[in-house]
Amino acid sequence: MSRRPRLLLSGVPLHIIQRGHNRQQCFFSDSDFLVYLEWLRKHGTAIGCSTHAYVLMSNHVHILASFEEVMLAPEMMRRLAQQYTLYLNRRLGRTGSVWEGRFWSHPVPTERYFMKCHRYIEANPVRALMVDHQQRYRWSSYRGNAGFDKDRLLCPHELYRRLGLNETERIMNYRRLSDCELSAEELWEIRGLMNAPAPRGRPRNPPVER
Repeated sequence: MSRRPRLLLSGVPLHIIQRGHNRQQCFFSDSDFLVYLEWLRKHGTAIGCSTHAYVLMSNHVHILASFEEVMLAPEMMRRLAQQYTLYLNRRLGRTGSVWEGRFWSHPVPTERYFMKCHRYIEANPVRALMVDHQQRYRWSSYRGNAGFDKDRLLCPHELYRRLGLNETERIMNYRRLSDCELSAEELWEIRGLMNAPAPRGRPRNPPVER
């Protein structure tokens, strides 16, 4: 069966998800998370990628990013996946694939949807009951976007910048926005896009959590 072509729209950010093979664990130590983030920064810089939000879970990653040339997004993810697989297999003394086939991606074209997706990604550890607040999870962009840490990987999107007239105002408004949980309808919308085939549409059945 031929692969479904990706929907890549010039100038439109992408929500990217990559899962561990058979949904198995792909991060085992702090050093694994740090190595992945450093290579995401390195390959993103080389390819012209601006990362707005991310979360590294134990067996999958979410990335929200814009690209100077969106058709290069698959190349960045290929480089990142290959280099991380080589690193992890050498460290653990094993062989085989770390990642499950192709990564998933979908354009994030609307102002209404962008910040929902942004918050959805950073709140993943809270929904997974790993922490009680995004601030307590180390391996996401929340602490950087909310002004608790400096995160050199991040490049704020214009819609984030509109949250305030200065950095302090933006940070406080983003913290307040992030403290508001996404509604069941908003979660349905996001998960529906994540599970529906292109062209994307509202699912008939409840979608699978990602």
